Amino acid sequence: MLSAIEVYNKPDFFYREETFSILAINGWELLAKARILQLERNRTSAIIEYEKRKKADGSQSLKLYRKKNRTGNHVSIGLFKALDLLANKYGDNVNPLIRKNLELLTEIRDNSIHFFNKDYDLSRQIHQIGTASLRNYVTLSRKWFATDLGEYNFFIMPLAFIKDFHTVEAIPLNSEERRLLEYLKQTQQVEGENEADDYSIALEMNISLKKKHGDSLTEVRITDDPSATPIQLEEQDVLEKYPWEYKNLSTYLANRYSDFLQNRKYHAIRKPLEGKPEYCRIRFLDPGNQKSPKKKFYNPNIVREFDKYYTKKI
Repeated sequence: MLSAIEVYNKPDFFYREETFSILAINGWELLAKARILQLERNRTSAIIEYEKRKKADGSQSLKLYRKKNRTGNHVSIGLFKALDLLANKYGDNVNPLIRKNLELLTEIRDNSIHFFNKDYDLSRQIHQIGTASLRNYVTLSRKWFATDLGEYNFFIMPLAFIKDFHTVEAIPLNSEERRLLEYLKQTQQVEGENEADDYSIALEMNISLKKKHGDSLTEVRITDDPSATPIQLEEQDVLEKYPWEYKNLSTYLANRYSDFLQNRKYHAIRKPLEGKPEYCRIRFLDPGNQKSPKKKFYNPNIVREFDKYYTKKI
């Protein structure tokens, strides 16, 4: 994703939007698969594509085999299959606005192999969709991995800083560009967004420049200075050891067992386990206030305890 931003922010770079969309989608796919690996305790088979094989008699096998590419390497799942897997197997639903944004960005990526974009209006649409995609990416990275991306320049520059958009050359759209532009515009109009949403389909960036007067403004910066006041953050450690929320746990168990129901039996089994630190961690919104809202996170090893009470699916 950083490579996508670096390419986009170059002052003079041909194929800017197209290259950004290709690299950004790649970054999103890696993020989604990293989340699956986190939930699966780094079991790489969870992100491999499987297929049936044709038997000697011409019929399809019942057994699934790992799919291989032409070089013999295993094929991993794509972006949208990874998102579907997160939702269906783990109950880790991705906000619909994120998915719609990624569908638009993927459409741009797919169209990028067919034409070279020279139209400013299309560049502006891609800029808005790309800006929203980066914001969504940062928000999900923080939620899933407690990763602070503040040390990176995680933004794409406004078009006004990249090129003189007031004097951009007017080049007629070809049929492919015109259809893509109409699709992007129509989708953004149909899909409603709320200003309060953490995620977006597209964002328009408005920049205003003001002169700075005086030296009275206070500087604030994030620093590695050992003499600075320390603030200890353990979010990353907690999410690494306890990656599952209640919904992730319940959905995983429902997919694992043939006789599982979210009923009194389930709650009676789960609640005692929540008192064991090896299986559950309770985080308070205000760590110093035990009366503040709290949320429970589970270690995947808790599944072994449920194996004693439920029947695994064949």
